[in-house]
Amino acid sequence: MLLFFIREQTVMNSRVLRPRVVAISVASVLALAGCASSSGYQMDDQAARTGAGQTQAMASGASAGGQTAAESAQGAVEDGSAQAGVAVASAGALTGVAGASASAGRFPTLNGQKPLVLGHRGAAGYLPDHTLAGYQRAIDSGADFIEPDLVSTKDGVLVVRHEPNITATTNVKDHPEFAKRKRKRTVDGVEEEGWFVSDFTLAELRTLRAVQPLEERDQSHNGKYKVPTFEEVLKLARDQSRRTGRTISIYPEIKHSTYHRSLGLPIEDKLLAALARYGYTKKDSPVIIQSFEVGNLKALRPRTQVRLVQLIDGSGQNPDGSVDQSLPLGQPYDFTLAKDSRTYQDLLTPKGLAEIRTYADGIGPWKAYIIPSRLTIGPDGKPVDLNRDGLIDERDRVALPATRVVKDAHAAGLFVHPYTFRSEPRRLLSDYQGDPKAEYRRFYQLGVDGLFSDFPDVARQARDE
Repeated sequence: MLLFFIREQTVMNSRVLRPRVVAISVASVLALAGCASSSGYQMDDQAARTGAGQTQAMASGASAGGQTAAESAQGAVEDGSAQAGVAVASAGALTGVAGASASAGRFPTLNGQKPLVLGHRGAAGYLPDHTLAGYQRAIDSGADFIEPDLVSTKDGVLVVRHEPNITATTNVKDHPEFAKRKRKRTVDGVEEEGWFVSDFTLAELRTLRAVQPLEERDQSHNGKYKVPTFEEVLKLARDQSRRTGRTISIYPEIKHSTYHRSLGLPIEDKLLAALARYGYTKKDSPVIIQSFEVGNLKALRPRTQVRLVQLIDGSGQNPDGSVDQSLPLGQPYDFTLAKDSRTYQDLLTPKGLAEIRTYADGIGPWKAYIIPSRLTIGPDGKPVDLNRDGLIDERDRVALPATRVVKDAHAAGLFVHPYTFRSEPRRLLSDYQGDPKAEYRRFYQLGVDGLFSDFPDVARQARDE
């Protein structure tokens, strides 16, 4: 008999955002249940479980007026050219948790300031991922950073998509002129089928429009927005910094570095050149570069002073709460190629964190590494459907005590920016009782220095209340 649980963050074919369905046997559940000691990371025994049942109800989304502003900004930036220039950012605000103002009360962050709100792919809970309108929505919601994921076109232009495979995030399948472009490619050791950015010139890509990849989210904006270039995102952040009088920082991710190099389309050089055109070359510049690979970050360290973040992934969460370290997502892909046996879990040990500190300023772990959760096993040996909806998902998982990841990272001098926070009830542990603010508050209490959210307005409200 097979049981199923879902993780939205990754899927076996390279961190795309389609739901990842993991099949597990009843025997496996029984073997793993109650075995937290085998999870591979040390629990913080003094960490208290959150009292989510006493938290307030989730606030409503951003106003329609904010959405209108976002849509108008999309058109304004798409129609204009991205001009180079230095952003009018206040360098003094850009320390370990740049962009957030200090609070009267001290936060348990690395530098005691408010944790950052990081707009994940823009404001992906409201608008299609990685669109200028989505980034504007995040800015209007009070996000401190906006996150563009970088991939390369056939003619070497950096554009913003979550994955090289754009089947789920654009309307490419509705364009018969590109039907023959559908193909199979191997990305980080996993074969995928679809349409890939590297098979399109920028001009061709501009004929496509973004769509919302998650079916339960608002589909009414599908087909409205172009795929932006990285340069356009830089220009938007600069212009909105001037308009609002506050620093709008950017958090670019180098997607699949080894894959892009294998195509002759390396991302790193073009990324640094684009940042330099905007004057983003110093540690206090309003930018943080992130990657799931290690080698490219180590190579970047002597070339730039801007802050670097080592992302930490996993192949799902086991019933006992441990993070699955199996391939393809259990270790950096460049480790796989080099036959380096270390996993992402190994990078979170004090020894691993000390190594990360030699080339990076922070870590970006999947949030399950910080607050793991387990399935409850009933008398019949099966996972308990806690909310009795006929499904086994996040609502049926129970939070375990916090690990030492945040404390150990801070001890190593690294800030911590976990991902990804979402407001839909089915993506929240049973402890939070459908209230996303309860989850945010729990992580803020643990001292995270910022977090990636699809709903940056809710993350900000939970922080500032």
